[in-house]
Amino acid sequence: MIDLYYWPTPNGHKITMFLEEAGLDYTIHPVDISAGDQFKPDFLAFSPNNRMPAIIDHAPADGGEPLTVFESGAILLYLAEKTGRFLPGPADPRGRKTVTEWLFWQMGGLGPMAGQNHHFGLYAPEKIPYAITRYVNETNRLYGVLDRRLNGRAFIAGDDYTIADMAAYPWIVPWKRQQQQLDDFPDLRRWFDAIRARPATLRAYEKGEPLANRPTVTEAGKSILFGQTAATQIQK
Repeated sequence: MIDLYYWPTPNGHKITMFLEEAGLDYTIHPVDISAGDQFKPDFLAFSPNNRMPAIIDHAPADGGEPLTVFESGAILLYLAEKTGRFLPGPADPRGRKTVTEWLFWQMGGLGPMAGQNHHFGLYAPEKIPYAITRYVNETNRLYGVLDRRLNGRAFIAGDDYTIADMAAYPWIVPWKRQQQQLDDFPDLRRWFDAIRARPATLRAYEKGEPLANRPTVTEAGKSILFGQTAATQIQK
């Protein structure tokens, strides 16, 4: 059994996508990031960066005490290694290298840049044209990188669906909010539509619907999400 500490954001969806694909038993524990749940001491005990998702695996492979993992990319790697799925094994070092390259590409590029796109376009109290243009353009560049990668390939790493796809897909879902046109990237559009239609993807997003229907980020929520420093982290 896996305890998943989750909110229906792109990073949260990555993990439900894997869990649904793999058919693992899991329980969702909502972490309302607008209410500051991510700063509660019991959550910080195993997710010290105040970010969801995080998991507790009550049946780790070594048979020992429950094992905690934070950071969405680390969770995907952990679950892939635990199950032996969606990541080539040691016998295929080249395939494994490719999947991890593109996983880290998402973690270091697509996610952070699209996140800044969302912030300056939707949440920043002051609309700064330079910042909006900077991150809209960088998101567009990254869409182009992914589109070129997918040319002639069913999935990011080749013929097989992997954790690289699960990591990237949720960050393409809000393409309209990111001020992009998906039809400008035909191979990306084909890949996106194929993953969107997967039964496990549908189930994963359904799991988040009851939480996604809650009120949008309030002004108080913005101060929690965007106003923290090392000295002011909320402790409840």
